[in-house]
Amino acid sequence: MATMHILSHSPFADSRLASCLRLLGAADALLLSGDAVYALQPDTANLQALQLMPASVALYALEEDLAARGLQAPERAQVVDYPGFVELCTRYTKVNSWL
Repeated sequence: MATMHILSHSPFADSRLASCLRLLGAADALLLSGDAVYALQPDTANLQALQLMPASVALYALEEDLAARGLQAPERAQVVDYPGFVELCTRYTKVNSWL
């Protein structure tokens, strides 16, 4: 059962990102939204951890949140808009929001 995991909290504020990364399955996906896109900042341990995920795990970042924070996604991450976000929710068997 493939799951899309959604993170919206800063990876510098708590350990949700690390916890999520430990639970990702081979066919899962991770969508970064809100302050979670700060994990994509260059030269950070968070970005390194994301880049070390297996290639089978899809990584997405919400376009509007990247733009609002002046960030660009690395090649590893696919940028999606809100309609793309909705489409992703239908693509996976389960959706898990890390509140």
